Amino acid sequence: MRTRRQPSLTLRSTLAFSLVAMLAVAGAGVYLYQSMKASVLIYSDHAVMGRLDHFRKLLHYELAIEKLRDSPQIFKNMLDSEDDIFIIAEPGQQPVILVNPLNVTLPDLPVIGQEAKLSVNDLRSGVTNSGAPLRAASVQTTSGGREVRLTAAHIMGKEIAMLAAFRERIYLAVTLAFLLTAALGYVLLRRGLRPLRKMAAHAANITPERLDSRMDSADTPVELQQLSDAYNAMLDRLAKGYQRLTQFSADLAHEIRTPVGSLMGHCQVALRQPRSEDDYQALIASNLEELERISRIVESILFLARADEAQSVVERQPLSLHDESQRIAGYFEGLAEERQMTLQTTGDGTVHADPLLLRRALSNLVANAIRYADEGTEILMRVIAADGGCRIEVENKGPVLSDETLRKLFDRFYRGDASRHQSSDSYGLGLAIVVAIMHLHGGNVSVEQPGHGTIRFTLLFPGA
Repeated sequence: MRTRRQPSLTLRSTLAFSLVAMLAVAGAGVYLYQSMKASVLIYSDHAVMGRLDHFRKLLHYELAIEKLRDSPQIFKNMLDSEDDIFIIAEPGQQPVILVNPLNVTLPDLPVIGQEAKLSVNDLRSGVTNSGAPLRAASVQTTSGGREVRLTAAHIMGKEIAMLAAFRERIYLAVTLAFLLTAALGYVLLRRGLRPLRKMAAHAANITPERLDSRMDSADTPVELQQLSDAYNAMLDRLAKGYQRLTQFSADLAHEIRTPVGSLMGHCQVALRQPRSEDDYQALIASNLEELERISRIVESILFLARADEAQSVVERQPLSLHDESQRIAGYFEGLAEERQMTLQTTGDGTVHADPLLLRRALSNLVANAIRYADEGTEILMRVIAADGGCRIEVENKGPVLSDETLRKLFDRFYRGDASRHQSSDSYGLGLAIVVAIMHLHGGNVSVEQPGHGTIRFTLLFPGA
């Protein structure tokens, strides 16, 4: 099934910014429209009230209704709009003044008394035949001692047209805001995301031969600085890992080539002429030693590979370090005596560790000490409680090592004594296995020279 491709970050951000801008402009437009609409309605209501109040006073104090019958055109000319409605009539009689050019039917209007003050709440709403809204009111007054009723209405045709035009401008402004924001946002985002594209191009050009290439953080924005630093740090780790892998492959090929070459040489020499039974037995015994050496190398490599990939299962259990150190000392006692060495153990403690892995780590350290320490010296295994855990120290007397040699002691296939490189029981993986075992237990291993000619390896196990 084909996976649906997600839209680009530039497109999504552009749409988001455009929608925000559109909503902001639309919100401002709606607010302005409603404010204008309210102002127009208030203006229309006050126009109707002002007209009624003006003519009510005019008829009551200055103008008699008889004069209106002689000159009705006066009121028509005084109206602000030819579509507005104005009616002056006596109750129960035909209107004296009737201005209603659109023949609009007015809603039922309550009559406001002469002494009552006209307010907005007294106005009523209606619509014309064409659907235009209107506002109307009716008041009572006296003219020449006769009761007169005034009715006025304002048809808001022009106001509605003006509001409609304003709405169209709002729609246009919202559309333009969306389009302009989309266009400008896309350009700015493309420009702003240029460091990401540069980083992607740089990553695409990374090959095993170009692991030394790094991103230039000088022109990287602050927001991407952390990503750039993490990217360069990742390349540093990859370069170091690839370098270690290359060196490991070269060392492995060298280590395997030596015993394989020896086996081939022995077999070729044996096949050149007939040999006795004793010669063939000696050849087979020699070849078996080389094969055992290859087997130990392969076993150690497999162990390191499983430890590196965290595939090893650590079966922890409480172990007495006094008993374990005594066990290791007893196991290597015969080998130490061959070089006139003695093994001493001190201290006690308990750790939660895999017994087989712990014994292998201690055995590798003791074997390393017996192999490289000065003859006739003492090897000390010391157990010390430390920070809720335990520290195991393996100390021996030997040649003084340089700082560079100390740093390389735990490297795979590294052996500090060149004169012993051809030894069949030394292939430079023992200390690397110790590091892997301590890593599996969450501890660490270190080496130091506390005094002249003294080498001390320390295994630090954390608390349970």
